[in-house]
Amino acid sequence: MRILITNDDSISSSVLAPLAQWASKLGEVTVVVPKVEQSGKSHGIELHKAFEVLKTDRIPGIEAYTVDSTPADCLRYAVFGMKRTYDLVISGINRGLNMGQDIMYSGTAGAIFEAAAMGIPAVAVSTDPNSFDSALAHLDTVEDFFRKHDLLSKNRLYNVNIPLEVKGIRITRQGGPYFSDDFDNLGDNMYRAHGKCVYQDSGDLELDTDATLHGYISISPMTCNRVNMDVFRELRKLN
Repeated sequence: MRILITNDDSISSSVLAPLAQWASKLGEVTVVVPKVEQSGKSHGIELHKAFEVLKTDRIPGIEAYTVDSTPADCLRYAVFGMKRTYDLVISGINRGLNMGQDIMYSGTAGAIFEAAAMGIPAVAVSTDPNSFDSALAHLDTVEDFFRKHDLLSKNRLYNVNIPLEVKGIRITRQGGPYFSDDFDNLGDNMYRAHGKCVYQDSGDLELDTDATLHGYISISPMTCNRVNMDVFRELRKLN
């Protein structure tokens, strides 16, 4: 199996090497990650200027590159630039949960949506910002669950969130708002976004937000399709 690992926390992420070393037991690993942090860059790509790509030896025994652009561009370079094919993309492990409506902002998630557009199965993995320990400790658990239930044959795209204290695993769907922003006036017409949690617990363990924050590993099957199929089916009679 040929595995591509990327993230939005950059080559400096302390969990990147342990993740790559763990994944190497599954197959041949290549790492292509941003040069600097790209959190919140979603599915953005660079169309107007060149960007730097450098080989790095920061992950012993693993072929690794830095891309001075977004996670989606890391995927684009790894496939189109390196002219390679991959059997699986792992994006993460992200320092910070990616769930609910925040998924649309996530560079970690943006990478797997780019992979899916290329026809490559992909899994995003995120965890509590306070520690990677639980996520690393439960990678085997998540892998076993995927294999036992043959999840990648059912859907090519999954979003996984691992809490600090794990009670079990739940299959989930996307929840509602988790974070929002206020804007701080810094003077001289300069403003800075200041994040705030707006999560409201509904106790619905089918939601990725509630399941994760109640202590469950959340596994959500995702799709790139942004068409509201219920409304489409209702309105297509207008054609």
